Amino acid sequence: MLTIKQITENTDAVLRGLEKKHFKNAKETIAQVLDFNDKRKANQTILDKNLAEANSLSKSIGQLMKEGKKEEAEAAKSRVAELKEVNKDLQANMDQAANDLQTLLYTIPNVPYDSVPEGVGADDNVVEKIGGMETELPKDALPHWELAKKYDLIDFDLGVKITGAGFPVYKGKGAQLQRALINFFLDEARKSGYTEIMPPTVVNAASGYGTGQLPDKEGQMYHCEVDDLYLIPTAEVPVTNIYRDVILDEKQLPIKNCAYTQCFRREAGSYGKDVRGLNRLHEFSKVELVRIDKPEHSKQSHQEMLDHVEGLLQKLELPYRILRLCGGDMSFTAALCFDFEVYSEAQKRWLEVSSVSNFDTYQANRLKCRYRTAEKKTELCHTLNGSALALPRIVAALLENNQTPEGIRIPKALVPYTGFEIIVHNGRSDQMCLLQPAQLFPMRTVCEITFRIAFDCL
Repeated sequence: MLTIKQITENTDAVLRGLEKKHFKNAKETIAQVLDFNDKRKANQTILDKNLAEANSLSKSIGQLMKEGKKEEAEAAKSRVAELKEVNKDLQANMDQAANDLQTLLYTIPNVPYDSVPEGVGADDNVVEKIGGMETELPKDALPHWELAKKYDLIDFDLGVKITGAGFPVYKGKGAQLQRALINFFLDEARKSGYTEIMPPTVVNAASGYGTGQLPDKEGQMYHCEVDDLYLIPTAEVPVTNIYRDVILDEKQLPIKNCAYTQCFRREAGSYGKDVRGLNRLHEFSKVELVRIDKPEHSKQSHQEMLDHVEGLLQKLELPYRILRLCGGDMSFTAALCFDFEVYSEAQKRWLEVSSVSNFDTYQANRLKCRYRTAEKKTELCHTLNGSALALPRIVAALLENNQTPEGIRIPKALVPYTGFEIIVHNGRSDQMCLLQPAQLFPMRTVCEITFRIAFDCL
């Protein structure tokens, strides 16, 4: 959340930023924040004065009694008792104002950077870059949901039977491709210096408030009411909350974590083409990058994360573009955000696969995530995160863009992880055994893998 210092010292800049994000009633809300803060400070000032007076009088009572000034001592006692009663009310008023202030601050989004373009929605986002390989598909090219059925990769109907819409079941080569992508993304993150975390997939309310999903996105999260726990919409929530109420040493920064988790989103109100197949799910797999950094280094960290995600898309040989999001299309918590989209040749549309965001001090202020400088000063950290990558639309694009008359081609970078180069209609791959078993599966014995491959090739 925004700091009181930000709001009081840069009120006009905050208002301009909130207007860029199209936050309704920005002036009225900020005026209310200032009012609550003034009430809190006013009560605090009187309380501090009264406490100082009461402390001074309490110290004097013993001396007055020694000097035989009983009446003065009794008067001092009476005044101390009076101050205590007044202070109770002052403390209650101050606590109420502080609570009202905190509650209101939770409802105010982050202020975007000056580099964020003006705009209301997705149509106003700025295309920063277009890259990747162009694809030429057969005239009878199929969308991924038909390919998934043709090659028996994903069963959407079975997911509906077991759970409901938006919970697909991955099968055979579809499940293998899913697992291959997860391992590929994690390995690439490790090579870039990220430490892998395996966090819980449910969090408490404090964690939700810490990263800004609560109260803003409460309706979009699955809530376990009995235990008051929430299913995570992204690994950003548990991983960033590792550093809640933590004071880091400056030498520890930047912290670079990655995590694979299942993610859960209710996605209420989604409909039409946006929800066909893998385009929008209630449960999906994702590898997330999280950084904790110093303010002066967070811009560089953000660029490094952008370069990392772009590198993944290049290795997957997918056509992509990078968007700088406008104020009206940014998330509640972000100060600057870039989206990555891959092009689906079969659907003739761009599919979002990653958002890479810098939150400035917004999350850190909620989390009380700080670092101690060399001068022993305590400062708020900057937090950043990005998907690297979300799997559903990546899988959709891979299936659609790589379909050929012979089958679905697997990008070269993924072959060491899948163990096959092509998915064919009958489920056999004529090119499965190109690599040695020990290269493909170093954690298992050669004899185990030889048997499995021989069985698959029957």
